[in-house]
Amino acid sequence: MTQAVDRRVFTGNLASQVVPAFINGRWIDADDTFEVDDPATGEQVAAVANCGITEADAAVEAAWMASASWASQSPLNRADVLFGVYNLMVRDSRRLTELIALENGKSFADAEAEVRYAAAFFRWYAEEAVRIEGNYSVAPNGLSRTIVSRVPVGVAALVTPWNFPAAMPARKIAPALAAGCTVVLKPAAETPLTTVAIAELLAEAGAPAGVVNILPTLDAAGVVDRWLGDSRVRKLSFTGSTAVGRTLLRAGADRVLNCSMELGGAAPFIVLPDADLDRAVRDGMVAKFRGGGQACSAANTFQVHTSVADEFTKRLAGAVAKLAVGPSIGGADIGPLISAQAVERLTAIVDSAVSQGAQVVVQNDRPQGAGYFFPPTVLADVPRDSVIATEELFGPVAPVLVWDDLDELVGRLNRSEYGLAAYVQARDVGTGIKVGERIDAGMVAVNRGLLSDPAAPFGGMKQSGLGREGAQHGLHEFTEVKYISADWTAGD
Repeated sequence: MTQAVDRRVFTGNLASQVVPAFINGRWIDADDTFEVDDPATGEQVAAVANCGITEADAAVEAAWMASASWASQSPLNRADVLFGVYNLMVRDSRRLTELIALENGKSFADAEAEVRYAAAFFRWYAEEAVRIEGNYSVAPNGLSRTIVSRVPVGVAALVTPWNFPAAMPARKIAPALAAGCTVVLKPAAETPLTTVAIAELLAEAGAPAGVVNILPTLDAAGVVDRWLGDSRVRKLSFTGSTAVGRTLLRAGADRVLNCSMELGGAAPFIVLPDADLDRAVRDGMVAKFRGGGQACSAANTFQVHTSVADEFTKRLAGAVAKLAVGPSIGGADIGPLISAQAVERLTAIVDSAVSQGAQVVVQNDRPQGAGYFFPPTVLADVPRDSVIATEELFGPVAPVLVWDDLDELVGRLNRSEYGLAAYVQARDVGTGIKVGERIDAGMVAVNRGLLSDPAAPFGGMKQSGLGREGAQHGLHEFTEVKYISADWTAGD
């Protein structure tokens, strides 16, 4: 690990500097760097410090040394820091929006919405930091008093994905700090810039040295494994694929590590026969195409009742045909996928579905030239056993499947290993809620295209995850319940 860098980050031309790590309140240049590319062009936009085991150990040491002091801070002091970050994110919203669009490729509108969403977590948990509850009661025998409190779990290792480079770090850092934990965070190698920018704002807001440590790296497995094997790390919060989540849970099992997992999803968008089709299409466009469909909670398939399937598909195709595809700097509705590999994967899935009988209803033009673009696509006559109908797509492809028996539909959907989210469209809201209650998913949106809210618990069932983020539940993930029994007769 090289000497600390005494400078601000993101001043001047990004291409002319190395974006550092942030350890113990200092900016650190590692011995090696890696490139971050603009997925709209494939061109390098920045070189970033490539941290390794040395930096991973230093980060844990810093977090550990800061943990007792931060945990002993008053809830109000912790809240002040979080409120400060919220205000700074609002102040710097344009800069953060540009960073997200640059490294992730999503449209400016989506990037702006993400910044607002991410900032809201710091505001929400600033308010929750002063309301960490406990209770006091008299034991049934009347001889003792029971005191129950929530205490910080300790040093937390956070691992975030590339698809929401501001929101995912915010959704983990804010509750961890509110609870009194210190953190070490590994952002996705594809999108580390926004996370480093948030670290800069945390420092400006007064977060003490060592409370937040950010390590960009290409050696995700090496760094995270090092953290999981360190007895000072008491918590893992991971967002990513189910496959990687399984691996991390196995590694954490050796230490019985406290783990939160927000994993894959393949959310169905269910259209009931009485649905308002205009509303269903409007909400479906948001649920499917926000962020180019690259979200774990995105609508994966459209499950439409046979009586309205043709009309719904026609209207959906008409809306999709109007989407502008291209770089976000040009005001496009749909930006690129994150990588060339993502394009290859989605192309293979669509080609396989077509070979099995799926029909392409509409497919927009792909921009000419470089960039990892995939044209927004609507497919009809999709076989129920095809890969496109069962696997998480992570892209702007809308497969439409038809059903006529609700019991069969619910049974088929509940056999999936995923259970993160679902969407239901119905004029009769009561009917929509009843259907939502039958779906094995941690979150259901009835007549809505959006699910996420800092004040609501985000998370899934089955192999879509463990624990919840957001709301008071997200704060509880970073605490342990502690019980003290006091003998009330002592000294009598």
